[in-house]
Amino acid sequence: MSRLRIGMVAPVAQAVPPARSGSVETVTALLTNGLVARGHKVTLFATGTSTTPATLHSTLERGYHDDTSLWPWELCELLNLAAAVEQADAFDVIHYQAEYAPIALAFSRVTAVPILQTVHHAPSPDEVRLWSGYPDAPFVAISRTQADLLTGLRVVATIHHAIDPTPLPFQPIADDYLLFLGRFTPGKGVLEAIDVARRTGHRLLLAAAENDYFREVVAPHVDGQQIVYAGEADVAAKAALLGGARALVYPVQRAESFGLVLAEAMTCGTPVAALDQGAVSELVDDGVTGYVCTSLDALVAHLPVILRLDRGAVRRRALERFGVDRMVESHVEVYTRLADAACGAL
Repeated sequence: MSRLRIGMVAPVAQAVPPARSGSVETVTALLTNGLVARGHKVTLFATGTSTTPATLHSTLERGYHDDTSLWPWELCELLNLAAAVEQADAFDVIHYQAEYAPIALAFSRVTAVPILQTVHHAPSPDEVRLWSGYPDAPFVAISRTQADLLTGLRVVATIHHAIDPTPLPFQPIADDYLLFLGRFTPGKGVLEAIDVARRTGHRLLLAAAENDYFREVVAPHVDGQQIVYAGEADVAAKAALLGGARALVYPVQRAESFGLVLAEAMTCGTPVAALDQGAVSELVDDGVTGYVCTSLDALVAHLPVILRLDRGAVRRRALERFGVDRMVESHVEVYTRLADAACGAL
């Protein structure tokens, strides 16, 4: 099956690709674009504000992050997914990119067309237990760490995310600051990043959207000199911040299934100072693109070594490991396998 017909279901929280942060939408855009470039016929189910070379089907003109009158958000996601399932006969496979939960499971027995699920978080045992009511529904894991969490489900492949290097130019000489870039939540480790900066005497820039946690917990630590709030970054600003940083500080406190900002930083040539949680050790090569440390004390101790890493080598390794071609070709193999199996079952 050389030319596939693919229904790509994106979240409808915001546009694909996103104007600001949004790892699910970013990866979905890269995958969709790569599939179209290889001659596959793709219909992207996303907001009307999305930009894509695929055929765009929009149930909602704007996302529920942009239009707060759209409530509840679960219904918005369901309506977008249902639009794809209603057209299932037009596809060889439907790929659902879950913003929060694989709600496409509920449709997997409604149509003979395979519905592939990608979840983008680290699911809890209770979540997996609930999902296991559909043991035949295929999942693609985004890391080995996530695949381990999906035990008992049908994981048909493990495929790391990709990074488009075009908007992330290499910056061989860094500016004099460390960077924290991520949501302001306890699990992301922003307070630990501030602690690293203070213990090492480095300037730290914080880049993310304001929220209650920032205003109540983080803002009191921001002095505008050593600890600086840089605001929420759009694509261009994020590239400039990542490229200019001496290192990305990633003292994550809660296991995550990937960590797109790690790959983005390394693509700019910026090394990573991270704690060993979730998929971090799968993404960072110790001594080449950064260091994965077992404690905050160890991270502080390793920081001088991290700052001396060859930024050119960091960039080269990132391009090798997180190329778009690899991600797209791996998905095509999965789609083909699922579609062929479905045809054989008829």
